[in-house]
Amino acid sequence: MNFDKLIHYLKLDKPEFLFQFNSHPNYPSALAFSDTLNFMGVRNDAYELDKEYWDELPEEFIAIVDNSFSLVKKSGAQYAVYSEKAKTLDKEELHKKSTDFVLLFEKNEHASSKSISDFKPFIYAIFGIILIYSLLNQYWYQAVFNILSLAGVYISLEIFNQKFGNTSTVIGSICGGAPAQQTVNSCDKIISQDKTSILGLKFADFSLIYFIGITVLGLFLPATAFIIKGFAFVSIIAIGYSLYVQAFVEKTFCKVCLLIISILAAQLIISSLLFENLFLDTKTALLSLILWIVVFTAVLSLNNLFKEKEDLKKSNAKNLRFKRNYDLFKRELLENEKVEFQDNHTFSLGSKDSKLHIAIVSNPYCGFCKDAHKIMEGLLEKYPNTISAQIRFNYTPERANEKSTTLISDFMNIYKNKSQKEFLNAVEEWFETKDESKIRLKANNGSSLEDLSPLIEMSKENMSAGLNFTPIFIINGHQFPDKYDREDIWYFIDELMEDEDF
Repeated sequence: MNFDKLIHYLKLDKPEFLFQFNSHPNYPSALAFSDTLNFMGVRNDAYELDKEYWDELPEEFIAIVDNSFSLVKKSGAQYAVYSEKAKTLDKEELHKKSTDFVLLFEKNEHASSKSISDFKPFIYAIFGIILIYSLLNQYWYQAVFNILSLAGVYISLEIFNQKFGNTSTVIGSICGGAPAQQTVNSCDKIISQDKTSILGLKFADFSLIYFIGITVLGLFLPATAFIIKGFAFVSIIAIGYSLYVQAFVEKTFCKVCLLIISILAAQLIISSLLFENLFLDTKTALLSLILWIVVFTAVLSLNNLFKEKEDLKKSNAKNLRFKRNYDLFKRELLENEKVEFQDNHTFSLGSKDSKLHIAIVSNPYCGFCKDAHKIMEGLLEKYPNTISAQIRFNYTPERANEKSTTLISDFMNIYKNKSQKEFLNAVEEWFETKDESKIRLKANNGSSLEDLSPLIEMSKENMSAGLNFTPIFIINGHQFPDKYDREDIWYFIDELMEDEDF
């Protein structure tokens, strides 16, 4: 299932999206797709909608077109559809090729697209230095040779990254000119399904090793001219092998491969006609050998490292698909003995009549409570009318000093006299700054203290239930299972709200 265009349009991190989607218990269903978008910050609602009502849909929506999740954009009487590739359909074609599933989404403008290519600025800087050096210190044909080497390194790096699940704009633009089926059969078949394997390295990986080595040797021209000419002639074997595989084995031609072949051929012509015929120097030959060993070892190590990471990600996806099964989570949750609280009103937040109630047992001076409060605040922000929540601070007057008592009193004052949002902002600011004076200013309560007896009774309830360590999530009276991270609540919150038996 390929939806690169959709992921790119929504500005999502492709490896992270695919990881979360593949690890969903209901993969590869529409529910899994919708939940993954929600997790990635793209709020959405899914519907089964008869085609007669599609004219009422917004300008942009997601549908299943040709069995693929696709972004659909209205453009007059036509529809632009983005999934594996971009195409334009009329209304009749769209309805014919689509199911009744539609997903309406809110595009997150703050979502960022990240990839392994974050190191590219450093690579570009090196390319720039090599380019400037070549243009200023070498003959024009030597500089051209080095520029071709840099082009080979860049394209080979893009192929190398694509092998580990990263989207390459360059490869996509080169291969995208052909029809969809041609694109899949050429670039994907030749590059992704390369059957060559030497110590785990594919034929395309040796292209990267070759061009890196030739680039370094090109900086020392004309001293390295003899060695470079030798490798240029050896590249004829690689050219012949590649053309043979494309023409007779796979019976299709890869545009990226042909581009690399063109670079190799151009370098062969330049080195044959213009490089000086110097004799091989023993010292230069030895240094060149060391260079190739270093480059080969580096690429092999990176390949093994990324492969291990990819294998681990696949293994984790399988484990998480099992762990994120709601029935399993619910069973673990209900195994914890239910706690009945008498005081459900102090620091009560959200929709108080909701059937799903989340309590957080916390302490203002607990260093680990900050992240737990952020999760609770995020849930209240996303589901303000469908969940209720309570902050259950542990407070014992006999053990508290004057500062902590004043802080708790100020929280109580803000909760009583100001809005829920202001109270949550005060709690958030406290965990960010740990500055009592800022909370005192928000409370504006002078030197008087609030009646803390409700909080003291609530703390006693916590202690009686054995809730001494903080932070602890309590969901409808059941303690959040130890086998799960607190952040995992995001995977189950929708099902918890819809579960009539819970």
